[in-house]
Amino acid sequence: MGVLSWYLRMLDVRPIITKSISAGVIYGAADLTAQSMTIGAFSSINMIRTLRMAIFGLLLLGPAQHVWFNFLGRILPKRDMTTTFKKLIVGQIFYGPSCTAVFFTYNAFLQGESGKEIAFRLKRDLLPTLTGGLMYWPVCDFFTYKIIPVHLQPLMNSSFSFMWTIYLTYMASLEKAIGA
Repeated sequence: MGVLSWYLRMLDVRPIITKSISAGVIYGAADLTAQSMTIGAFSSINMIRTLRMAIFGLLLLGPAQHVWFNFLGRILPKRDMTTTFKKLIVGQIFYGPSCTAVFFTYNAFLQGESGKEIAFRLKRDLLPTLTGGLMYWPVCDFFTYKIIPVHLQPLMNSSFSFMWTIYLTYMASLEKAIGA
């Protein structure tokens, strides 16, 4: 049995766990990649940060993807152009901003930032990140919703997230936001 056959079987047997582990591995790998791209000559990999990202994928994003893609598949089951664009727009309005806000809040909280600092970080970073996402995610989402079967959409989304997570972990690692 090949890896693909095994993965597809695991999606049938344990869908949430499989999607969660996939998201955790991808988020952890993306953070390692981001760190290795920006690491200085005398710096080392921050494994706590990588673990934080992997846990985000495992405990928050994986289950959220499972629920979100199954929900959209139920309420908008077709894959025609109109339905694909409806899914894309709904995702850009609700899912993307929610996941990004949760990501920044989760990460800042685990870095020891106060509620006020988290609010300033969201004020400073959320809108620019979402704006940047508008250049990336609609193309990814269109491909995912139009071509990929619902049970594989979380994996495709996590795969697209690899590049996006490099950007997100960079944004999340910026210095604390100072209130004006």
